[in-house]
Amino acid sequence: MSAEIESIESLLEKNIKGEELSEVRRILYGKELKSVHIPDKVTQLAISKDFEVKAYAFEATPEQLRPPGTVRVGLIQNKLVLPTDAPIKAQIEALHQRIGDIIQAAAECGVNIVCMQEAWTMPFAFCTREKHPWTEFAESAETGPTTKLMQELAQRYNMVIISPILERDDAHGEILANTAVVISNTGAVLGKSRKNHIPRTGDFNESTYYLEGNTGHPVFQTQFGKIAINICYGRHHPQNWMMYGINGAEIVFNPSATVGSLSEPMWPIEARNAAIANSYFTCAINRVGTEYFANEFSSGDGKPAHKDFGHFYGSSYVAAPDGSRTPGLSRTRDGLLVVEMDLNLCRQAKDKWNFRMTQRLELYAESLTKAVRPDYQPQVIKE
Repeated sequence: MSAEIESIESLLEKNIKGEELSEVRRILYGKELKSVHIPDKVTQLAISKDFEVKAYAFEATPEQLRPPGTVRVGLIQNKLVLPTDAPIKAQIEALHQRIGDIIQAAAECGVNIVCMQEAWTMPFAFCTREKHPWTEFAESAETGPTTKLMQELAQRYNMVIISPILERDDAHGEILANTAVVISNTGAVLGKSRKNHIPRTGDFNESTYYLEGNTGHPVFQTQFGKIAINICYGRHHPQNWMMYGINGAEIVFNPSATVGSLSEPMWPIEARNAAIANSYFTCAINRVGTEYFANEFSSGDGKPAHKDFGHFYGSSYVAAPDGSRTPGLSRTRDGLLVVEMDLNLCRQAKDKWNFRMTQRLELYAESLTKAVRPDYQPQVIKE
């Protein structure tokens, strides 16, 4: 049943009207955001290619000394194009074509930075614990075919592209890594950021394939602002979000692949809370659909073996440092979310709430230094 619900927004619009709907949106989203015009060409492309497009704008208070820091981001969520048992090359090429079409739409909407979902070039096959054929989807972050294609598109559209892939690191023993490649609008590979926290819960058997990332919390200075990537499971760790903020990020992307039975109650909360706590914009992206595999696998919970992960519920959204957020994309359809934001809002939120000034990093640095020692004793006071 849950996979059949298009979105919370569609249910609200169906059952609540007028001023009452506006008030509900204010309560849920902080404020009703201004819609951004979607060009007719994009609307027609979305209809012909069967994907959703939504566009909103966050505004900041005009300042006397700083011009607006206006930037447009695009979030892309999608289902697989071909079945998981189709030839690997065909699956990759079909996804390249699909995402290429949506990136074209993003360019027509004036998007400056676009990000896809986690491991977007492949099925999310890490539930199976099978190495083959899934490891064959891995490719070089620097010279692989996906990166080469994204370099061409970045240069063509003057767009920064964040491309999360399964990486094969030939320089370090051909290991695998869950990696986001950051490509500058010049077409150059700016760098990469690996997944810092790896799940070991339910069907998320990812440590069978790769371990925790070793790239730290890099922030990439682009022409359109300072960006960072907190991949999927890292959104459950507040310290992870915090470090990107300490390193100066203005926008943090969270490319994900997560299913409704496990995490949907958390989804609207975590990225939004991170935006508030760290005074930056967050972009939460989740894949869509149900992916079926040839062989059954179990979750280690005593329930029957199964051939699918569950429903990936999409619902991608953007949250702002003032606590407001956009409505989400569909739970069932491919989509492009275009969001215009004024990065001046980051400093304005810091000035209003003083979260960074009152953060007390020195207090927690001292406490955590003690907590990681083998002889640590929790500070519990008893009668």
